[in-house]
Amino acid sequence: MKRGSLIVFEGVDGSGKSTQLALLAEAMRRSGLEVVETGEPYDCEWGRKIREMARSGGSATPEQEVEWFFEQRRVHVREVVAPVLAAGRVLLSDRYFLSTVAYQGARGLDPDLLLAESEAEFPIPDLVLLLEIDPGSGLRRVAERPRPREPAFEEQAFLERVAAIFRGIDRGYVARVAAEGRVAEVHERVLAAVRARLALF
Repeated sequence: MKRGSLIVFEGVDGSGKSTQLALLAEAMRRSGLEVVETGEPYDCEWGRKIREMARSGGSATPEQEVEWFFEQRRVHVREVVAPVLAAGRVLLSDRYFLSTVAYQGARGLDPDLLLAESEAEFPIPDLVLLLEIDPGSGLRRVAERPRPREPAFEEQAFLERVAAIFRGIDRGYVARVAAEGRVAEVHERVLAAVRARLALF
């Protein structure tokens, strides 16, 4: 059976990843594709530690954060990513290992080393849709959400560093998508990027 396709949405907080993932999933299903939606932090022991830290603004060290992210990703790959790809389906993920590269890189760790370690251990995405937006614009969107802000990550100075690392990632599987503007306009850019890179629909 042909391996499925792993498509990942990445970007700073407020870039529209969840919204655009849902719209792409809907468009793909209308075309007859079998699509599974997932995301990180994955709902497991390690993912729950990350969520709690993000909400509370906890004081985990960058090294501890990386350990938690890698552990939750191992569970995520074992329970979701690998089985879905083996079944020949399309998997759409809201964040994956490039988030660890950018966010924990912005904490002071080596982004190049994080990227090399991630690519050595985890399945490489067929396509990463990197939604690019000014971090200030992203935070304004975050402020409009009903849920509380996550102080561990949702700060402008920190997200500026995250965005700079995202800009520096040079991989053939990354497609950069302008995320400013109306949701429908960004969706059309996402569709164009997917169709240009992958012959799926």
